[in-house]
Amino acid sequence: MLLSILIPVYNERTVVETSLRQVLNAPLPEDVERELIIVDDCSKDGTWDILQGLAAKDPRIRLFRHQVNRGKGAAVRTAIGHAEGDFCLVQDADLEYDPNEYPRLLRPLLDGRADAVFGSRYLAGEQTRVLPFWHTMINKFLTLASNLFSNLNVTDMETCYKVFRTDLLKSIPIRSDRFGFEPEITMKCAKRRLRIYEVPISYHGRTYEEGKKIGWRDGVKALGVILKFWLIDDLYAEPFGKRTLVNLTRTPKYIEWIANLVRPQVGDRVLELGAGIGNFAGVLMGRRLRYCATDSDAVYLHALRNRFLRTPNVEVRELPPGDPGAYAPLEGAFDTALCLNVLEGLADPPVALAGLRAALKPGGRLIVLAPLGPSLYGPVDKALGQLRRFGRAEIVGLIEKSGFRITRTHEINKAGRPGWWLHSRLLRSSRISKVSLKLFDKSVWIWRRLDRMLPWSGLSIMVIAERGE
Repeated sequence: MLLSILIPVYNERTVVETSLRQVLNAPLPEDVERELIIVDDCSKDGTWDILQGLAAKDPRIRLFRHQVNRGKGAAVRTAIGHAEGDFCLVQDADLEYDPNEYPRLLRPLLDGRADAVFGSRYLAGEQTRVLPFWHTMINKFLTLASNLFSNLNVTDMETCYKVFRTDLLKSIPIRSDRFGFEPEITMKCAKRRLRIYEVPISYHGRTYEEGKKIGWRDGVKALGVILKFWLIDDLYAEPFGKRTLVNLTRTPKYIEWIANLVRPQVGDRVLELGAGIGNFAGVLMGRRLRYCATDSDAVYLHALRNRFLRTPNVEVRELPPGDPGAYAPLEGAFDTALCLNVLEGLADPPVALAGLRAALKPGGRLIVLAPLGPSLYGPVDKALGQLRRFGRAEIVGLIEKSGFRITRTHEINKAGRPGWWLHSRLLRSSRISKVSLKLFDKSVWIWRRLDRMLPWSGLSIMVIAERGE
């Protein structure tokens, strides 16, 4: 395995060589190698020359430089983009944190228990330098504020020592340029439901006379970052996820509406294609003997495994919907197949339908939810990764040609059609705001009762079909 050590550097000529030698010589668990991703944030004191000399002597050092000073968060962001390891560890270029504790930080990750590990200065470490009272109180206050808004119980949110699975870290967009990186990444880890562990670490803090850079203004800004990312769900970097899937978690009444339509048709053994982050699986898996939630996106698969870690009747499986061979191990194993908002994003929908048919027992039931109305197709659909919107006859014919017998069709969400037309066709917007989604969700109880009375077509169509012999 490879550990990428991310090191932001700014004006540290007095300590940087000693610090980096400690990092290069620090112990690592067996079979773990290291690379140092060093980003010089436009140092002006000669640090860059020292770094160039070190990089020329050691191939494990990969060196990058900002042409203008942008801040610690920006430097870490640059380093993440160049990381090639299985894990990423953030290491400041000073001597406050002890690299000899890398094995302790990596253990929960190597054991497969954690997605992120925070090194806490306030747990029982071997040794901690006594620092000014108010500096410590501000750190603890910021940790308390972070915990209140993230619903975590960490003891040291502001710690530099944070270690992550690289695939997950790369999937999280980092917006903060300065010291706001710490509260931002903590809030986003909480919202992504990552498994976070804390381990005690030693701490040899510097005074401001010795070169410490963070100040009280950064503490005030950290509060702003906590509030900002409590309000904003900026959780997935493209191409790792669709922001609207996260927004759907803010529309529980809409999800409940769809689930109530689907639930009476669902049997004991269910295969869901394209489960995403589990919006529908979470409300449909109850009392099923087997619920197999599938996806092809690594980040979504991780979210599903975390969500259903202790739910014995839920199985999470990687299943590329366009790969005919991927369905072979599931042949004849299910009585219900769910395909909710999936077909519209596939280049070849008949392949997925044929695979779902093979996975069903004879007489098994297929439930498809798909967007309706080709004339509504626009920027919102494209932003969601949708390649098309179906006509009613088109989707019915597609399912019948795949060997199913249609038993029922149901157009739904007629109330949402004018709003979709407004955003997508008239305003040419590529997203629907959270406010609009929330207002719609709060009024779902009205629209679901009026749905059958409205004279126009629905925004989506639900098709229920049975597998033919």
